[in-house]
Amino acid sequence: MSAEHESIPPWYKQFWPWFLIGLLASSVTFSLVYLALSIHFYDGTVKQDYYKQGLAINKQLAKQEHARDLGLKAVMRADPRTGDIVIDLQGERRPARLFLELIFPTESSRDRSLILEHIRDGRYVTMIDEPLNYRWYLHLQPAKGQDAEWRLTGEAHFPSDDEIALVPGL
Repeated sequence: MSAEHESIPPWYKQFWPWFLIGLLASSVTFSLVYLALSIHFYDGTVKQDYYKQGLAINKQLAKQEHARDLGLKAVMRADPRTGDIVIDLQGERRPARLFLELIFPTESSRDRSLILEHIRDGRYVTMIDEPLNYRWYLHLQPAKGQDAEWRLTGEAHFPSDDEIALVPGL
């Protein structure tokens, strides 16, 4: 008779209800945290017109060939202390100014565009307001945007006192 009248504790004193509630609460919490992080750190790396950009690869290849035909290549130096950026351009054509795009691989909001002025004998100079850190892709062109007739490309890890080669490429 004592086995039949065993006292059963109330539900809130038992293990399994709290275990199941904990699983549900943790999944809701993690979902909300991941949602907040994905909204806050949106990278936006995929362009809206990615299909058109894919079709325009022939134009990019033509720019590369044209730069190669002109014998263009450049060497870039960036002084991390003063913010000076110096580019020495070698080749047949030397425009009055060059456009340098600094492209951050993962965050498009960190991309920068700089205008370099011709000083003498193929040397171009500009200054940057903030020091550069991490890895960047570099595009050097005689005109801004996709309408430039040639493009030199490179990749750099900043801060660096080393010379960075810019060669014809995509």
